[in-house]
Amino acid sequence: MRHPNLSASLSTNSERQKDKKLKGVDRTRESGKSIVEDDSTDSCIGIETIRSDPSRLDSMTVKELRTLTRNVGIPGKGTKKDLISALKDYSITLENASAGSNSLSEGSNTMPAAKPIQPESLPSKRKPKFLPIEEDAENMTTVSEITENKGKRSRRKQHPVESTNEDYSSTVITKKKMSAKAKKVQDTKRSRSSNEDSSIIQSDKGVMDQVGLSLNHAEPWTILAHKKPQAGWIPYNPKTMRPPPLTPDTNFVKLTSWNVNGLRALLKLESFSALQLAQKEDFDVLCLQETKIQEKDVEEIKQSLIEGYDNSFWTCSVSKLGYSGTAIISRIKPISVKYGLGIPDHDGEGRLVTVEFDSFYLISGYVPNSGDGLRRLTYRVKEWDPSLSNYMKDLEKCKPVILTGDLNCAHQEIDIFNPAGNRRSAGFTDEERQSFESNFLLRGFVDTFRKQHPGVVAYTYWGYRHGGRKTNKGWRLDYFLVSESIADKVYDSYVLPDVIGSDHCPIGLILKL
Repeated sequence: MRHPNLSASLSTNSERQKDKKLKGVDRTRESGKSIVEDDSTDSCIGIETIRSDPSRLDSMTVKELRTLTRNVGIPGKGTKKDLISALKDYSITLENASAGSNSLSEGSNTMPAAKPIQPESLPSKRKPKFLPIEEDAENMTTVSEITENKGKRSRRKQHPVESTNEDYSSTVITKKKMSAKAKKVQDTKRSRSSNEDSSIIQSDKGVMDQVGLSLNHAEPWTILAHKKPQAGWIPYNPKTMRPPPLTPDTNFVKLTSWNVNGLRALLKLESFSALQLAQKEDFDVLCLQETKIQEKDVEEIKQSLIEGYDNSFWTCSVSKLGYSGTAIISRIKPISVKYGLGIPDHDGEGRLVTVEFDSFYLISGYVPNSGDGLRRLTYRVKEWDPSLSNYMKDLEKCKPVILTGDLNCAHQEIDIFNPAGNRRSAGFTDEERQSFESNFLLRGFVDTFRKQHPGVVAYTYWGYRHGGRKTNKGWRLDYFLVSESIADKVYDSYVLPDVIGSDHCPIGLILKL
């Protein structure tokens, strides 16, 4: 806001010379008067004496002349003759101003304000300037500023101003020395602050994100974060996009799946409570991937399972210890259980557990990552994906199949924050996406989340390396794929982005029976 009708007055420097430890200036206000410091009398008397007897200037030393010029706000450099001339000119200016002004109160010691000196007319590098409050507030500070001249001496400059606006008290305003870069940063901060809670902008690269998204943002997944957003895309918000709970008389099953990225590490986290997760979600079956446990650890973990989930089935990597691993934990007792694909070349890493229920088969799967340098890409798309697809089709001959877990593929551009930058990254290569399409979707298995939310941007994985979870820059790698024959029975396919503890978040499926 701009504030007119402000007047500036000179203040003396004498007190500052007496007390170099002065840290600030008291704020004062006197309605209808210019604001000056109480110790300004000496400088006023000095200039008044010179006005009445200009010859006194000739008897003053150069040091005294420079002190006087500084006190009245005019350049204090040059020869003695230059200083005397400048003070005489200033005296004449005061005479003219005094003759034509009726603004001073009777008996007031207040001096009229000196005319602002333009920076280009100053020979000194330090250019005093009377700064009106209308100028950018970012260039001002309400404390006196100490400036240094090559470490040899210091002095403070004060430019008191008086405001007639009731919302602002009179105060000493000094110009804050700021570089253009610093001013630009503060302008940006001010702009972001004013839009922090509501604005969504598109950057030059097309990234949709909220201005001022802080590291502590409570719900970053509600921000549309994507390098190449398409018209109609919206961010996922489970609070508004999930259907109401089913009535108690409805027959349904609730499934949850989670890549925990190390079960033992997760259970040690103080922020994680398996009991709270089970109470919150009230799932019937929990599928885990990347447990990273060994066979010798299974019995110990089984003993610590939450009451009511008495059926658990674990498979561990034997070719590489502390790697991969999947599990199914259920309060419903299955009809049968199977581990792996039944193909030795694929089953050494503990990537599949299958349980059979009355109405369907459920597979907890952890699809191999193509790895650094895509070293396992050929194995993944030529061997693993076709073998898993054939296995699912064989099961489907008996009853519908549900495959859940980390399938290590962001199928479409909507499923990854930065599609252009990851064309040759494991999980988003053309080969993996085409394999996902041909081996699963074109063979009659339905991506339940994408069917329910065709234009919704939701991620289930955020890399630790760049803090992607805090800015919602992630990938959708976790799925519930179901046989086409039961796709219409899916009541809700959802993501739980608020659950932390892993670089993946859990996903869920509610299936009517």
